[in-house]
Amino acid sequence: MNEIAQFPSVERAERTKPVDRRTEPLPLPQREASRGRGAWRFGLVATALLAGGLGYGGWRDYQQRQEVAATAQQQHDFVPRVLVGQVRASSDTINVTLPGTTFAFEAANMFARANGYIAKRNVDIGDHVKAGDVLAELSAPEVDHQISQAEATLGQAQATLQQNQASMKLAEVTNQRIGTLVKQGWATVQLGDTDRLSLEAQQAAVGVAQSNIAAQQSLIRVLNQQRDYQRVIAPFDGVITQRAVDVGTLVQAGSTFMFTLMHNNVIRIQVFVPQDQAPGLVPGVEAVVRVPEMPDRTFPGKVTRIAEAFAQGTRTLLTEIDVPNPDGALAPGIYCTVELHIPRKTASLLIPAEAVIFNRDGLQVAAVENDIVHIRKISVARDFGTQLEVRDGVKAGDQVVLNPMVDLMDGSRVAIRTSGT
Repeated sequence: MNEIAQFPSVERAERTKPVDRRTEPLPLPQREASRGRGAWRFGLVATALLAGGLGYGGWRDYQQRQEVAATAQQQHDFVPRVLVGQVRASSDTINVTLPGTTFAFEAANMFARANGYIAKRNVDIGDHVKAGDVLAELSAPEVDHQISQAEATLGQAQATLQQNQASMKLAEVTNQRIGTLVKQGWATVQLGDTDRLSLEAQQAAVGVAQSNIAAQQSLIRVLNQQRDYQRVIAPFDGVITQRAVDVGTLVQAGSTFMFTLMHNNVIRIQVFVPQDQAPGLVPGVEAVVRVPEMPDRTFPGKVTRIAEAFAQGTRTLLTEIDVPNPDGALAPGIYCTVELHIPRKTASLLIPAEAVIFNRDGLQVAAVENDIVHIRKISVARDFGTQLEVRDGVKAGDQVVLNPMVDLMDGSRVAIRTSGT
């Protein structure tokens, strides 16, 4: 009963509770009107945003088009400033530097010309000698004995000659007498023939004796020469660079090496000149020799001999230069460099190496005339590192662009600047 009695009081309390209008649902017509006003406001804001975005995009597009047009106009009107170098004619001579080797002007390997023992040696390695100096003396007593024997034989041959000459004179007198008697009939013809032939035999004997004397005299001269060969003589002024014998050494004629003598007052230098640099090379061309170990000194010389034929394997021309060496500063057998001043046969031009353009069209340069670029093809004769020697494509006095830009084209306008600007 009590629980049932309580329900009316609850219901009354709920009726007397104040109503909150903000949370209370609106009626259906009011809710639809409110929803319509919200959609209209959202559409207005979206339209405004879209119009603003389209306007900003159009303005940015217009601004970018203006920038592109300004850039294109600037590029069209832009004149690059370039550094140029001048094409100049090459000198009248070609300076060619080549490796070379020094040789003694004269060199002789001296061998024994007689058999014997070294009795005396007067020189050693490094000694300077004059022509005619005795370098060594040999001992060969048998040669003296042979000379004595040959002289005695010569005396015998001379005595035989005198005997045959006397017999020939007797035969001549007898032949004359018998010949007269034969003509007068007092002697037989046979006797006359016998005396005549006897005279001819005596004459032949005299000829044999004379020939024996000549042969013996020649033998004596040979033996005397052999005795002279016992003294080894310097054939020219020079220095002893090798020695292979000493006192007591047994030497054999023609096979025993004794000394090497070199004449170094004048040094002979051999170089091999390439084919492309050989035109114009003649005897008398000036040369300058340098030795790495003597950097502060140069040795002037001249071309004296040319082989006149190129080596087939290397296509080089053997050339010899004579260099005066009065103080002996240059020694045979050292490495050196030779600078040749060869007269130029054909004219050529020199351009800076940094002016060359290399692409699929070959080697080119960008020549500037009246501030206009002209791309010209060139043919290179020689490369000197910082400079190139060219045959055609440019002329002396032309200005060529140094380190040209990749986009530099024929007909482009440029402005020339100096290296300081």
